[in-house]
Amino acid sequence: MNKVIANAEEGVKDIKDGATLMLGGFGLCGIPENCIAALVKSGVKNLTCISNNAGVDDFGIGLMLKTRQVKKMISSYVGENAEFERQLLSGELEVELIPQGTLATRCWMGGAGIPAFYTPAGFGTEVAEGKEIRDFNGKPHLMEEWLRADYAIVKAWKGDTHGNLIYKETARNFNPMMAMAGKITIAEVEELVPAGELDPDQIHTPGIFVQRIFKGVNYEKRIEQRTVRKREV
Repeated sequence: MNKVIANAEEGVKDIKDGATLMLGGFGLCGIPENCIAALVKSGVKNLTCISNNAGVDDFGIGLMLKTRQVKKMISSYVGENAEFERQLLSGELEVELIPQGTLATRCWMGGAGIPAFYTPAGFGTEVAEGKEIRDFNGKPHLMEEWLRADYAIVKAWKGDTHGNLIYKETARNFNPMMAMAGKITIAEVEELVPAGELDPDQIHTPGIFVQRIFKGVNYEKRIEQRTVRKREV
């Protein structure tokens, strides 16, 4: 099976209106920039997007919100996007907010084939509404169900032609577990090498989970809020 494709446009070309997508990354670190741009260009709409965050107004998933392509966001952190806030408050956007650890675990469970688990996170808050609650060791826990997606779209530092992936530092947040949980996983990488060149001990996502891979281009790698120490005089 040849998993290597030419570019992001080829990777997302069969994504239809109403699809559920997982988009990897943490904040703006390790997000699939090329595939997001290709989705905006394609005009696909009514998407359900599962992501740690909603990007910023002019970058990441924020670009898809701007063009009204997202019907529902399932996220844990959304505080950097004014357009997201506007759509939420106006009722234009469905939103499910999930504690960050719960979101990561629900994605991992989807990839591992475990349909539900219990966690104390969110008990006593709106997160718990409508969910089964059980006590373990005298402490209440919520039942949370797995998350799976039609497409998981991830970004890695290095990959090989068999789809094996290595993420770098903070980009390992959410990308590895989302790569496991998509019916079809599309990976964009900064460096694409022949099979056999990656150290097997360094691989974070085995190629068995990846159906499409391509070498990305022109990565901006933005930071939401740059904070630096003042220079000493």
